[in-house]
Amino acid sequence: MNNTEQKLAAFERLLKIMDELRAQCPWDQKQTIESLRYLSIEEMYELSDAILKNDLNEVKKELGDVLLHIVFYAKIASETNHFDIADVINANCEKLITRHPHIYGDVKVENEEDVKRNWEQIKLKEKDGNKTILAGVPQSLPALVKAIRIQEKARAAGFDWDNRRDVWKKVEEELNEFKNEEFAPEPEPKKMEAEFGDLLFSLVNYARFVGINPEDALEATNKKFIKRFTYLETESKKDGKVLTEMTLDQMDEYWNKAKLL
Repeated sequence: MNNTEQKLAAFERLLKIMDELRAQCPWDQKQTIESLRYLSIEEMYELSDAILKNDLNEVKKELGDVLLHIVFYAKIASETNHFDIADVINANCEKLITRHPHIYGDVKVENEEDVKRNWEQIKLKEKDGNKTILAGVPQSLPALVKAIRIQEKARAAGFDWDNRRDVWKKVEEELNEFKNEEFAPEPEPKKMEAEFGDLLFSLVNYARFVGINPEDALEATNKKFIKRFTYLETESKKDGKVLTEMTLDQMDEYWNKAKLL
């Protein structure tokens, strides 16, 4: 592993290259903070894919891309004298020190939950902090991830269930409400959607309460389905069958074989 001096030299090299690209490369010169936004989102998803695959070499590459974007944003902002990379880093250091009073102050904590609770309370007190606890949840987050973050922040503020049995009762309650609307004589689509949303939110809450990350769990199921469906598609084709012309029973034969792999 590299020592501190080598790490600083590597970062300095990246800053130098960024300066050169911004000065000489037509594509890099054209970029703005707005034009980089969707590319940054793509890079984060690529990093997420690498993490899910547990491919650490790929994680290293994707982290490099994310770091490049951070440096790029700061470079663009420095050109209008708004801020530079040092401002970004120093602001982050100050935030970390302020939000860890159990490390850099005399606050005592007993566990992880105390740390989370302190973090949210400090954010509310900061001059430019969020005015409410849930204001810190980005609006553009995917709905499932947003539900997780909403519930985590509410828990950090002390708003949570006492035990898993009560959480599961809430899941059952929401399921019954959805079923009642689904099988009503004249179900209302909007109400069905609302009840289904409540059911999903309660399931996310239960998963969080028992230590399951619902995003990871759903992604694992997605990958499992893709693997089995791809088997069904490729193996049936080898047997001279056309997927769209097969019966469900025929498909199930291949699906059940895929489950054994």
